[in-house]
Amino acid sequence: MLHWLRDHRRAEARKRPLPPQWEAFLRANIAHYCMLEDAERAELRAMTQVFLEEKRWEGCGGLELTDEIRVTIAAQACLLQLGLPHDYYRDVNTILVYPSTVMLPERSPGVFEIVTAPVEPSGPILGQALTWGTVILVWDAVIHGARHPEQGHNLVYHEFAHKLDMLNGAANGTPPMASRAQLAEWVAVCSREFLRLRRLAQMGHETFLDAYGAKNEAEFFAVATEEFFDRPLDLQRHSPDLYRVLAAYYRQDPARRVKRACPDIS
Repeated sequence: MLHWLRDHRRAEARKRPLPPQWEAFLRANIAHYCMLEDAERAELRAMTQVFLEEKRWEGCGGLELTDEIRVTIAAQACLLQLGLPHDYYRDVNTILVYPSTVMLPERSPGVFEIVTAPVEPSGPILGQALTWGTVILVWDAVIHGARHPEQGHNLVYHEFAHKLDMLNGAANGTPPMASRAQLAEWVAVCSREFLRLRRLAQMGHETFLDAYGAKNEAEFFAVATEEFFDRPLDLQRHSPDLYRVLAAYYRQDPARRVKRACPDIS
């Protein structure tokens, strides 16, 4: 009965037309939206309606939460799942949005927690995906990344890639795969590219992927996701194997979209 009610609410939300102003937000703020085919845009709008309705949204640090903020975040999060079987990020229930950089409080180990590694010190963050259902985002970074894909930094893609990664219970850079063969190829390619990035970063060389991706496998996946959607042609040239496994996982081909929308770009 609960599933029937949920599915009914979702079906009703999907049928509602997107307000014209929300469509304007998508076109003004999300470069990738205009590259989608008509059917893809219709599906993304439907997914966005459900996402907006099901998640709890909170403006923090004095931020007034507007429709533009909510729609811009929701549509980018849903874009990652556009080609995937999904349940609208079932493990995300709350999205906290701050106006600018957030300083995390000091973290103390829990009473029953066995500490196996040093506790990371507090510091400024732009976003964070927490394992218990909350995503933290900073609006000025969200809107800048959304409007400037050529820079290859997109906070929403990054943090929601972490949430996809967590679907199998651990943030380890390997989200759930459709088959063992796909998993084997993913591990082979991503392990090789991660180690290459780490080696180049340690040597102080300039790298195409943000060197932050060399921190661990989870950050590598999130950073690679940003490039996959924001600078797909560059990623395809830099690492065709990495592009290929990301395209197989996401079931999307952003490079083809860019070439179709901008035929003079090669």
